[in-house]
Amino acid sequence: MSIKLIASNKKARHDYELLEKFEAGIILQGSEVKSLREGNGNVKESYIRFFNKELWIVGMHIAEYSHSGYSGHSPVYDRKLLLHKRELVKLKKKVDIKGVTMVPLSMYFKNDRVKIEFALAKGKKNWDKRQTIMKKDLERQSQRQYKGQKIKL
Repeated sequence: MSIKLIASNKKARHDYELLEKFEAGIILQGSEVKSLREGNGNVKESYIRFFNKELWIVGMHIAEYSHSGYSGHSPVYDRKLLLHKRELVKLKKKVDIKGVTMVPLSMYFKNDRVKIEFALAKGKKNWDKRQTIMKKDLERQSQRQYKGQKIKL
């Protein structure tokens, strides 16, 4: 199983508390897939929501393919995500809870198919973000101290 990362959303991990991760396929045109193979995709400003019992990603940017002719694609439009019916029902129940949203984390090729990894997430407050930063700093400091100690046998 080969996985090639196209784009990731690092800010989502900073701004949201991730509850549960999912993987979905996506419906694309041929020129979009070719553009993604060149690395021209962005999920940073996009979000995921339900329309008519279907899951859609809104605001995802895929640049036009460099060698396309007159039949290219529009860079930004809503694209449908592919999940099983039971997964959609499960997600709909969880998203109906107040304060829970769906955030795209990354886009990648998995066995020559484009996949989107997204997560159910709750927004962090400013003090949550500061706490997370403080925890990371403490871990780094302890790792440095541990690395500096010499173990005698």
